[in-house]
Amino acid sequence: MKQVSKSSSKFPSRVKVLVIACQLTCLGMSSAYAQSQSKETTETNEPISSTQITITGKKVGMGLMVQENTPKARSTITAEELAKQRPTGNAYEALELMPAVNSYNHDATGLFGGGLTLRGFNSDQIGATINGVPVNDSGSFAVYPQEYVDQENTCTQFVTQGSTDVDSPQIGATGGNFGITTCDPSKTKRIRVAQTLGQLNLSKTYVRYDTGLLEGTKTRFFISASHAQADKWKGQGGANRDHIDTGFRTDFDKFNSISGTILYNRAINQNISSYSLADLAKNGYYYDYATTFVGHAAPTPGKAGSDTNSAFGDAYYQLTKNPFENVIASVTGKMRLGENTDIKVIPYFWYGYGTGGNQQRLQTESAFLNKATGKNTAGVDLNGDGDTLDKVIVANSSVTRTHRPGVTASITHTIGDHQILGGFWYERATHEQFGPMVAVDASGNPVDSWLKEGRIMRPDGTPFQSRDWKTISASSQVFLQDTVSLMNDKLTINVGVRAPNMKRDFTNRANEGTNSGVDYRIEKSYSEILPQLGARYQIDYNNQVFFSLAKNMKAPPNFVYSTTNNVVIVNGLPTLPVDVKAETSANIDLGYRLQSDKLTAQATVYSVDFRDRQATAYDPVANLSSLTSVGKVKTYGWELELGNTPVNGFSFYGSIGYANSEIKNDLIVSKTATLPTAGKQMTLTPEWKAGLSAMYETGAFYSRVKVKYTGEQWATMTNDELVPAYTLVGLDVGYQFPNLSWISKPTLRLNISNLTNKQYRNPSSFNITNAKAYGTAGAKTVFYYMGAPRFASVTLSGDF
Repeated sequence: MKQVSKSSSKFPSRVKVLVIACQLTCLGMSSAYAQSQSKETTETNEPISSTQITITGKKVGMGLMVQENTPKARSTITAEELAKQRPTGNAYEALELMPAVNSYNHDATGLFGGGLTLRGFNSDQIGATINGVPVNDSGSFAVYPQEYVDQENTCTQFVTQGSTDVDSPQIGATGGNFGITTCDPSKTKRIRVAQTLGQLNLSKTYVRYDTGLLEGTKTRFFISASHAQADKWKGQGGANRDHIDTGFRTDFDKFNSISGTILYNRAINQNISSYSLADLAKNGYYYDYATTFVGHAAPTPGKAGSDTNSAFGDAYYQLTKNPFENVIASVTGKMRLGENTDIKVIPYFWYGYGTGGNQQRLQTESAFLNKATGKNTAGVDLNGDGDTLDKVIVANSSVTRTHRPGVTASITHTIGDHQILGGFWYERATHEQFGPMVAVDASGNPVDSWLKEGRIMRPDGTPFQSRDWKTISASSQVFLQDTVSLMNDKLTINVGVRAPNMKRDFTNRANEGTNSGVDYRIEKSYSEILPQLGARYQIDYNNQVFFSLAKNMKAPPNFVYSTTNNVVIVNGLPTLPVDVKAETSANIDLGYRLQSDKLTAQATVYSVDFRDRQATAYDPVANLSSLTSVGKVKTYGWELELGNTPVNGFSFYGSIGYANSEIKNDLIVSKTATLPTAGKQMTLTPEWKAGLSAMYETGAFYSRVKVKYTGEQWATMTNDELVPAYTLVGLDVGYQFPNLSWISKPTLRLNISNLTNKQYRNPSSFNITNAKAYGTAGAKTVFYYMGAPRFASVTLSGDF
């Protein structure tokens, strides 16, 4: 593939088109504003239809933008925008047009997950919350966007692009945070039904019941249930998802309330494969996992035999399932103690169980753990031929089970021009990661895809484990912020600090994994003092400027304590030759906002100083490859987004962002090799990112076109494999029919994604160092997820 230098920073032609379109939009609006009318807004947090006004702020940019007043870069989308998207979509897809966000999905439905970076930070460096509950994986900080909530029940999604909120319950966020807020129960009784059908046998059935205000009380409830399924767009297999959300709210008065939600998800997805450029050249764009099981070799007593195992990419598709189940339960209590003092308390509980990755494994019968010696020398007859001489295909993968209770509490007190916010967060996450194994029948089906039933045992009666870890992560944080209003509220200054702390208690139980035949335990603690400073100055009614400076941190993931990464066993004891530091970032935002009745715009310039970035590297002192801190990364850029209130039915939202993310150090990868990474651009950080959404809407009809441009980005830290730029176009159309005696707001929506059937790709990993050999440093293979082709679906919904 032809390599193109990115140092020239030429303005891409497609981005020029989007900028010109934004400019024409503004010119066109100026001639028609005299005919526009102001519209009232509401402060409720109830689910709305696709034709209602946005729930927060003014109706700007079709719900892709609201008017913000925080002294930091922040973007919010509302239920008005979410109602126009495909109902099976996930949180990453909802953010795709924002200028700082580089996101993609593994398929067009959103049921299979995807990836996201924000200003060059990967998703496991970005804090994620739902109703104030942290949902990053407690071990690796990964985010799984398809798991959390039905999109029909989401009222807002927000992103703080650089600075984590001072009260955000995060220990793993160096690159800002995004949050989801679910809709409260409706004050009126109703049943809402929606049915979605689409290509690839897509189907989603959604039903929600709201009690309305119960007679004689101030309490209301809701419960919703949905079932979604779809085939993969390449290969065989699909996704199957069942979801239940329920919640309540009681408003005792204007200042005292209690609300809560329980969000339950259960799904079985078959993975969509990722492949290298060589695989693609050989097998084509639609290549996927094998559709035929190779079968088991005939058992032969007393004679060694072996099944024919496929390479990873050619594993049998029925052995690539990823079942998972999770529950997020939380309660939010708000209480007024006095005229100037308010308290908010959010206790929560998070449970998850699921597997991941390819389950197909060729197991040697004589390679089970002998606990007496710590070696994999014990034998188990897997195929029933009376010997332990064979190699047999079984189902095995990593299983994670998490129990995670926690609480966030804060108090807000106003003294004159000062609003003081203080509080704490605490959680104790028990994170078990193990690798059981079950038999595979003659057709290639595992005994249990969840790897719960029928587990294969060792000779001593204990279950086989390809790994067996237990991590208890006790996380806490105290925070304090003073918001000062000066100059008759024209100037607002925030001075804050948060002090997160995490104690990792990691236990390795002897297992069949690499060098893991011994029991050991490691305890490590991480803490930082993280100051924040923000200011907003209201120039006049429509114009304001803001400034933000914040330090963020991320503790190392728990897998750094495993023998497959950093840990070396010396005389039976674990040692950490490389003590991985917490990574930190210093984020600076300087911005301007125009917030008039006709147009809302936000322009931001930013700089991020990233230190102690965690990646796989070689330590010359320990003579060991491990996960370690590899130096500094400097990122700077600018972002612009704008939207308008509707003019004669037309409304627009446009965004554009530029990012330059430079690695400052060369990377030592072995005793004899150093990779030339200094001065190179960081992976998965396109220099240019732009979006445009243009809609025409009447009282009953809307039609809008979305355009998303993602510029060239590097797949490796040495910048030797380039990912081409691509532009995606989508179309959304909706019509609300007149009410009938038995149904209100009957609405039909059409969603078409990738309208031009564009073929494109995104790297599956953020941490690939080099695709070419450098001296003794061998080349690494970059794997890609292919972009899904054009896809259409229709949704019919109504209230009863």
